[in-house]
Amino acid sequence: MSPINHSDRWLSIVGIGEDGMAGLSPLAAAVVGRAELLVGGARHLAMVPEGAAKRLVWPSPLTGAIDPIKAARGRRVVVLASGDPFLWGVGATLARFIPPAEMACHPAPSSFSLAAARLGWAQQDCALISLHGRPFETLVAHIQPDARILALTWDGRTAAKAAARLTELGFGPSRLTVLERLGGSGERIRSARADAFDLDGIDPLNVLAIEVVAGHGARPLPLAGGLPDEFFEHDGQLTKREIRAVTLSALAPLRGQLLWDIGLGAGSVAIEWLLRHPSNRAVGIEENADRATRALVNAVNLGVPHLRLVSGAAPAALAGLETPDAVFIGGGTGDDGVFEAAWTALRPGGRLVANAVTLESEQALARRFAQYGGDLIRLGVERLVPVGSMHGWRPAMPVTQWSVVKPGNPGP
Repeated sequence: MSPINHSDRWLSIVGIGEDGMAGLSPLAAAVVGRAELLVGGARHLAMVPEGAAKRLVWPSPLTGAIDPIKAARGRRVVVLASGDPFLWGVGATLARFIPPAEMACHPAPSSFSLAAARLGWAQQDCALISLHGRPFETLVAHIQPDARILALTWDGRTAAKAAARLTELGFGPSRLTVLERLGGSGERIRSARADAFDLDGIDPLNVLAIEVVAGHGARPLPLAGGLPDEFFEHDGQLTKREIRAVTLSALAPLRGQLLWDIGLGAGSVAIEWLLRHPSNRAVGIEENADRATRALVNAVNLGVPHLRLVSGAAPAALAGLETPDAVFIGGGTGDDGVFEAAWTALRPGGRLVANAVTLESEQALARRFAQYGGDLIRLGVERLVPVGSMHGWRPAMPVTQWSVVKPGNPGP
């Protein structure tokens, strides 16, 4: 079988580093040299000697360049990108609009590759994240004792911000290394402890490497379901730890799936759903404004700021929402139309879990169990409390939980 010929593809994506044209392979340099249209950031375009090619600087938003690029189909178009275009780069964006079969990619070492090489770290053992154009708080979910994190930063202030957050969470002994302008003549590498961070004059083009060390009183996020209740701000409207762990097990999160959390409360179930995988999504429906605000604060503090809030009461607030893969009903389990609306919207093969604490809502779950099947269980928890000079068991209100899978093929 003969190798695939990429030379006849009209669109080429070329990864370029801080060493500019000198760092390109002969093939990549030739591709750039015969371009009729060059597209890239002002910094990247400045690395290429002036020639006959027309130049287009990325607009804001970047997708504003898609139509001009597509209009040039049939000419030799070259897009310049940092390092590996398909690692937190522009490659995936272009592939949403242009068939990959029409593109050729010539990647260069990514900033992650260069940083790992300088530090002697194995990339597969690191958390690779981007804080550029994304919520800073996503860092929190990756802060685990002895973890190694490589992060693309937003600007020269990101490292100091990360140091302050690590210290606040009890990880002050962590070591932060700032790697600036990797691969170029201005490359510089400096380190400091989080609780004594004093690096200044940091170039905006940098990668942040973090060796996480837990200090006294550190509070890492456990990887198991059922975070301690004290991790959440709440007014009592909280699915308690033991019940939450069983609820997450019944919801059975899978990568990239969407949860509807109806009756969001403190947001604990939706937040733990999001923590199971970075690609997971959740929509919380809550009519109480104070609780909704509190849930969003909890989401930010626990590293999942992408929790989406819909203010309003179900079932009306469910109209127009994206089809869910799973639904949790933490309240409104009576005959108020909430179940019917959620069940209708749920994707075939999706999971619905409802918890009830009152006799009336329990009876509603029993009726639905009789009609739809699934599993109906009752959960009881007792906690040890002081009784004078001794101790005794105090039972919490039992929770009845119904879980059911909607029949049908989940499809693509």
